[in-house]
Amino acid sequence: MKNKKLIISFLLGSGVFVLLACGNNKKKYTAPKQKQIVVNVRELDEVVKESISERLSLLSDNDGLLEDSIRAFRSQALQDFYQVHAHQAEWSDHGKIHPVADSMMEWIQHAEEVGLLPAQYHANALSQTFDQLHNDANARKDAALWAKMDVLLTDAFMKMSSDLHFGAGPRDSITLQKDSLYATSFLVSRLQQALSENNISAFYDSLQPVHPGYVALKEGIRTFKEKYDHMKWDTLPLNYTDTLGFRQLLTYRLVQGGYMDTTGTEGAVDTVAIKKGVKAFQNEFNIYPDGVAGKRTVIALNRTPHDWIMQAAVNMDRWRKLADTMPTQYILVNVPGYTMRVFDSGEVKLESRVIVGAPRTRTPMLNSYMSNFMLFPYWRVPYSIVFKEMLPAIKKNVGYLASKNLEVIDKNGEAIDPHTIDWSKITKDHFPYVLRQMDGIDNSLGIMKFNFRNKFSVYLHDTNNRGLFKNSMRAMSHGCVRVQQWDSLAQYLVRGDTARHTGDSINAWISRGEKKQIDLRQHVPIYLRYFTAEGKDGKLVFFDDIYGEDKVLRREMKYN
Repeated sequence: MKNKKLIISFLLGSGVFVLLACGNNKKKYTAPKQKQIVVNVRELDEVVKESISERLSLLSDNDGLLEDSIRAFRSQALQDFYQVHAHQAEWSDHGKIHPVADSMMEWIQHAEEVGLLPAQYHANALSQTFDQLHNDANARKDAALWAKMDVLLTDAFMKMSSDLHFGAGPRDSITLQKDSLYATSFLVSRLQQALSENNISAFYDSLQPVHPGYVALKEGIRTFKEKYDHMKWDTLPLNYTDTLGFRQLLTYRLVQGGYMDTTGTEGAVDTVAIKKGVKAFQNEFNIYPDGVAGKRTVIALNRTPHDWIMQAAVNMDRWRKLADTMPTQYILVNVPGYTMRVFDSGEVKLESRVIVGAPRTRTPMLNSYMSNFMLFPYWRVPYSIVFKEMLPAIKKNVGYLASKNLEVIDKNGEAIDPHTIDWSKITKDHFPYVLRQMDGIDNSLGIMKFNFRNKFSVYLHDTNNRGLFKNSMRAMSHGCVRVQQWDSLAQYLVRGDTARHTGDSINAWISRGEKKQIDLRQHVPIYLRYFTAEGKDGKLVFFDDIYGEDKVLRREMKYN
C-alpha cells in the first residue's frame, strides 16, 4: 500500500483497544475504566482509590501517556506520591472537590500569564472533568471521573513546578541553571506540603525567577492580555490590486485594534487618519513608525494576540535558564534588542545601543567574563572575511590593502610589502599571512576593543562608522558587537581601580593616541543572549526574530 493507514478499534466495554498498523503489527492496550458509578456515596472514596491504582498500573503499558494523550511528566513521581498515600484521592474526598484543586485549575487556566501553555497541563481534559463534577449530580457518583481528575491534577502540579523554575524549553549549552530537573522526592514533598497548607500560589511564586527582566515580562503579558484578549480582527492581504479596497480593510483592522476612531466618518477612507493609526500600531509593536502599511507591518497586523503572547512566553523561558542568583555586576547584551546593559546590584548602571552580527554572520550566544580592554587596537582580520571579501579585491588591485589601512604580516610577525607577493598564487589553502588593520581613526574596531574569552573570537568594540547606530535594524556586523557607549563602558570598568587607572587617565591616553591594554582588577561576567521581547513600563516591547531562534524554540516547545 502506498498510503499507510492506521486503524484504531476501541472496545471500551472491556477496557481493551487494539492498534492495527501496516505489517499487521498489533499492540494491545488496556485502558482504565471510563465510568464507575457508585450508588452508595460512602463507598466512593474506596472505589476512587482502586481507580487511581488501576490508572497508575497502566501507565507503563501506555508508554507513559495519560488519558488526554499527554505524556506523564514523571511517571515515577506519580507512583511515589500515590504510594505514600495508599493511592487515595488527594484533591477531593467524599465527592467534594478541595479548594486547593480549584486553585490549581486557576493556575492552569491562566498559565499564559507566567509564559506557559495551558494545554501542556491537561487544561482541556481537566476543564471538562471539573465542569461535570461541579454541575452534574450523576457525574459526582463516577469514581473513574474523580480518579482521572486526581491523577491529572497531580501530574499537572509536578510539570508546572518544573517548568516554572527550569523552563519548558530544552536545556542548551549556555543555560546557567546548575540542574535541569527536580528530584522526585522534592516534587512529592512539595505537593504534600501545598495540599496540607491548601496553598498552591505561595509555592509557585517561590519557584519563579526574580530577575527584573523576567518580572517585567510577566507584568507586560498581564497588561497585554487585559488589552487584547477580548479582541478579534480581520486578516489583511499581503498582495492586492485594489488600493481603495485595501485601505478600507486596513481602516477596519485599525478600528478593531483601537488605533483609529471612525466615529462620524460614515465609513469614508481618511488617508491621514490611516497613517496616524498605522503609526500608533507601529509604535505599540516596536516597528519603525513611518505610517506605511508595508509587508512587515501587515504581517504584524495579522498576528493574533496569542501569537504575540507566545513570543513573550519563550523569552520568559530564556530568563528561567539563567542562574537563580546572578553576579553582583555583569554585562548583558540582548542581540535582537540591539542593546547592551551593565547591571550592578540588580540595577542598570549603563545602557547602550549595539550593532550585532548579520543573519549570515551571527553573533553567538555565550557566557564569559571581560578581562581587559585595549586602546587603539589592531584588527586581525578573520580568515573568513579575508577569503570571502578581501582576497578577490586584492587580486584585482593590490592597492585595496592601502585603501583599507591593511598591512600584511608574515609568519615571523613582520610587516611585508604586499607588492612583493604573487597574489595569483594565493588561495584559501595557501595563505601564509595575516591581514592586520593598523590602528587609527580608520580602524574598523574604532578606538577601543573589549576582550573576553570565547571560542568564537568575538568581542565588543567601538567602530569607525558610528552613524550606523541611528539605524533601527542593526544586525550588520561580522559577529562582533559594536558598542555606541564604548567610552562610558570603559569608565565604568575602571571606576573602582583608582590606584592604577582613572577616567582621566583613559581620556589622556586617548587624546595622545597611546596604544594601551588595561587589565581589569576584577573580571566582569558577560552574557550574550537572545531576547525578542522585554517588559518596559508595564508593557511588552517586541523585537524581530533576526536569527529565527524563536521559530526553532517555539517548535521544540510546541508553543504555536
